[in-house]
Amino acid sequence: MSYLDEVFGLAGKVAIVTGGGRGIGQTVAIGLAKAGAEVVVIARSNADETISKITSEGGKCYFVRADVTKESEVDAALAEIMQKSGRIDVVFNNAGICKHQSTFEASVADWREVIDTNLTGEYIMARAAAKIMVENGIHGSIINMASMSGTIANIPQWQCSYNASKAGVIHMTRSLALEWAEYGIRVNSLSPGYIATPMSVDTPQELKDAWMPLIPMHRMGTPEELVPAVLYLASSASGYTTGSDIIVDGAYTCF
Repeated sequence: MSYLDEVFGLAGKVAIVTGGGRGIGQTVAIGLAKAGAEVVVIARSNADETISKITSEGGKCYFVRADVTKESEVDAALAEIMQKSGRIDVVFNNAGICKHQSTFEASVADWREVIDTNLTGEYIMARAAAKIMVENGIHGSIINMASMSGTIANIPQWQCSYNASKAGVIHMTRSLALEWAEYGIRVNSLSPGYIATPMSVDTPQELKDAWMPLIPMHRMGTPEELVPAVLYLASSASGYTTGSDIIVDGAYTCF
């Protein structure tokens, strides 16, 4: 076994990826599988493409349906995973949504939908997984998907609910890291900047044109450029890293 395999490898580990059916979640799921993990995709809809991409290259992956905002569904999903795989080592808490709306146009229901998915959903999943890790003596890693929007307020689009949810994720991460350190459970967050995914195809061009001058690297990132950060946080390479937020944004938040 090489040094990189020993430090960054995930052989024998079981990794959950929520919202892993497309975009960043799919790319990260593939990366975790390539590092040796058995990957479980949790999503509200199927993840056939992700599973096919992983298993066609000899990786291990299966799908469990659940809505992360519903505690009973999350508990049932994790019970199924424990029955099939026997352990949970890594959680990439990725499921999320965004609504570009001015605060006057958005309804309270819109606010609650974003907060429930992005913040409460991550809390429900992290809490349920951590309970299982503690009960089974597993020193696991929970990686919460935040955003540079948890550190800055984006322009020119208005997205108060999204920004607030991601700021909450970052501080929730710090709080859980402190609370669960004694159990050997590490909790960190990942804060991407603007990432080119299939979803970004639907983003109005005028928004992209406004973003580019504000990105010092003058381009959007790719999902593949997030994978190394996730592998670091998921593996023993980050054994002394907890409560951290890793920003991958092309230097957007530096000014």
